[in-house]
Amino acid sequence: MNLTLIREDDPDSKHNFGQLWIDGIYFGETLEDKDRFLEAGETKVDGDTAIPRGRFQVVLSMSTRFKRIMPEILDVPGFTGVRIHGGNTEENTSGCVLLGSVRMAEGIANCKAINERLIDKIQVALDRGE
Repeated sequence: MNLTLIREDDPDSKHNFGQLWIDGIYFGETLEDKDRFLEAGETKVDGDTAIPRGRFQVVLSMSTRFKRIMPEILDVPGFTGVRIHGGNTEENTSGCVLLGSVRMAEGIANCKAINERLIDKIQVALDRGE
């Protein structure tokens, strides 16, 4: 299974909207902190920077913060505990990727069901050995 996050970079915005695709099929809307182009050598601002572009493994693991199983993005340079989870505005990101099914002017919405579907899809892929 390949999860692809396509950012809609807006250098004037305090956050980044995007879309999550699974194996080439649109899945949902994303919201991240501001993209500071870390992969090009720019500087991270703690709690206010999107993860760098790259290819990362995603697993399901227990979140100590949220007290439930959630997708975790592994081995992100300069980051720890990066998750894909629900939330509505960039204040909810802290370096994580927010996932919802509806885009609004300042964020995303309808997060719970789509995040549960993502967890189910990842579990099926993991069970297949992907």
